[in-house]
Amino acid sequence: MTTFRISEAAALLGVSPDTVRRWIDAGRLPARRDEHGHRMVAGVDLAAFARSQIEAGDGAGHSSARNHFRGIVTEVIKDAVMAQVEIAAGPYRVVSLMSRQAADELGLEPGVVAVAVIKSTNVVVEIPDHARAANQ
Repeated sequence: MTTFRISEAAALLGVSPDTVRRWIDAGRLPARRDEHGHRMVAGVDLAAFARSQIEAGDGAGHSSARNHFRGIVTEVIKDAVMAQVEIAAGPYRVVSLMSRQAADELGLEPGVVAVAVIKSTNVVVEIPDHARAANQ
């Protein structure tokens, strides 16, 4: 069974290790201690908790798209017709190409909070080498 240390769970959830500790202490996220006394979170419990956080949602409305990444605009590059907008969403970088008019109408500039909504029929899923070794 895959397990995660508090710092790993925090990185996956996009929060601080202290937040994960508070969730564990409050009984919101199950954890157990390993042979060294470190708190560990089972992968299935972390996945269930992550799903519950997603289902709680942020009240953004209804959409057929399921991938919403809230973040901060870090860069906007515009020419006469198009704009390239970069958003830092936790540890992730999301880049969108749109019309300059759309970027101007949305007021997109560095420092603005935005949500990247992604609907795609082609999503590549990769497993990092260190995770693959841990799961075997």
